[in-house]
Amino acid sequence: MNREQQASRLARLRETLLNQGVDGFLVPRPDEYQGEYVPPSSERLAWLTGFTGSAGIAVVLPDQAGLFVDGRYTIQAREETDGGLYRHCHLTDFPPSKWLESHIRPGQVIGFDPWLHTAGSLEKIRSVLERVGARLAPLVPNPVDVVWDDRPALPEAPAVPHPLKYAGVSASEKILQIAGLLSASGVHAAVLGVPESVCWLLNIRGSDVPCTPLVLCYALVHANATMDLYIDPVKVTAEVRDHLADMASPVSVRLHDRALFVDGLRGLSGKKVRVDRQTGTVAITDILSSSGAVVCVGDDPCALPRACKNSIELRGARAAHHRDAIAMVRFLGWLDRTLQAGEAPGEYQVAEMLQGFRRDLEHFRGPSFETISAAGHHGAICHYRVSRESDVPVTSGPLYLVDSGGQFLDGTTDVTRTVVSGVVEPEHLRRYTQVLKGHIALATVRFPEGTTGSQLDVLARRFLWDDGLDYDHGTGHGVGSYLSVHEGPQRISKLPASVPLCPGMILSNEPGYYKDGAYGIRIEMLQVVVELFPQPPDAIRTMLGFETLTLVPLDHRLIDHSLLTDDERAWIDAYHHRIFRDVSAFLKEEDRVWLGQMTRPLRDSCQG
Repeated sequence: MNREQQASRLARLRETLLNQGVDGFLVPRPDEYQGEYVPPSSERLAWLTGFTGSAGIAVVLPDQAGLFVDGRYTIQAREETDGGLYRHCHLTDFPPSKWLESHIRPGQVIGFDPWLHTAGSLEKIRSVLERVGARLAPLVPNPVDVVWDDRPALPEAPAVPHPLKYAGVSASEKILQIAGLLSASGVHAAVLGVPESVCWLLNIRGSDVPCTPLVLCYALVHANATMDLYIDPVKVTAEVRDHLADMASPVSVRLHDRALFVDGLRGLSGKKVRVDRQTGTVAITDILSSSGAVVCVGDDPCALPRACKNSIELRGARAAHHRDAIAMVRFLGWLDRTLQAGEAPGEYQVAEMLQGFRRDLEHFRGPSFETISAAGHHGAICHYRVSRESDVPVTSGPLYLVDSGGQFLDGTTDVTRTVVSGVVEPEHLRRYTQVLKGHIALATVRFPEGTTGSQLDVLARRFLWDDGLDYDHGTGHGVGSYLSVHEGPQRISKLPASVPLCPGMILSNEPGYYKDGAYGIRIEMLQVVVELFPQPPDAIRTMLGFETLTLVPLDHRLIDHSLLTDDERAWIDAYHHRIFRDVSAFLKEEDRVWLGQMTRPLRDSCQG
């Protein structure tokens, strides 16, 4: 979107705000379901500003506007949006509340869509406005929707049952488990406002948003093991209706039109209702409160059970990663041979080739996110999205970074590799090896039960910290089972975490380094939390560790051997031996030969 389009849309929004009697408006990235991915009809932030990242918020005032993004998107935001229209701000270092404090005046009113914000997300903004004598006001309809003339239609893709052979536990068993949790906590019902929880609980999947098999819907789950599902009727096929009717007593699922969700909330008058503290929107809590329900702010009751994968889901995850490794090895072998032959394919073509290798795999249903195919300075943009317009040859810099993943019926994958694409210097070797050492430190850590991800995060950063460097994103995110590739509540991050890491949780391990305007490095593998066996003989608490799921070789040409310890060398060799053992038999000869070269012991490879 060019500057003229951005300016025109911003002007039209300001005119609408004036007509609605407010002085400003908040435009967040999430939709009413608070998900990372939204359908085209909910891409309000992108439509208004041109910024296409998965997290951010714009604040529009009569004479100025700010765009706030986190460290993953600072470069991207500058490239996609006009700095003359929007001041670009770091979401953490200079959040909307601080910006508003400098620009708001007494008596002004800032509008917001109550379906798109949680109470927590507005807390600091509300506090600042009250302090200066201004206030927040809910606006319905959303003024962006009012001026969005060509807004796409809402998604109508049908829901499908997710077979028990992949889910591992029936929907009836899950509902009984959640009902028991609610009953034990003294509440009558819980609002399931995020589709991930509804889809997991009912063993259904869909295709309403890109890259994640979600059905956009709401649900109320009751302590008596009944459920009310609010879903667009066009999504409910006969197969899904039969699936939802096939519940073991006392479980039952009642179907309602999505448009009746507000009525369902009002029907909870007089009852104690749990609303998730992270995703419960202002609209939901306000409707419940005004209807006489007692709102109990807590955790989504499905979040932790969903995160702790059962044995069938873990078996599926291992199988999905094995298949994914076949595609990744074929891809990396092809890319290496192509570069060695002196060819210079573009980032876009290379991303398409990778998609082609995955497309042949059993149970593949699509990418788990849009592939990050980044050469040279594009690698410094953490979530760079290649397009035909931005496309450059892979050989544009000494390093090429590819971050990609697949959605399979039995699991979700996510892997990043950084490989040689030109002439590397000692600096590149040092940074890559520092990132690798951090990755190994986290992959091999042993930790007591009850440890949170924030307690482990420093392990992945310490070697970069030795040189005064860091990366501005989390080290690990949770991953779903044929659901969201970014799943909570588990994470490994500097941010405080209250949820301990538990057996069965799948997380990424992805330290990186990004030199603005030059190159980027990231090494990412998925790993599952496991209970150590045998336990250390003197352990006074149950000890946990990680099992690496990803089976994709590292580029040994980027490793500075002099920086490695003996234990780190042994880990790399053992990892590569495992890859060749498990994957080589499924490859054609040229790929098998290439994999043998990439996984040979470090002592046999060229020294960094």
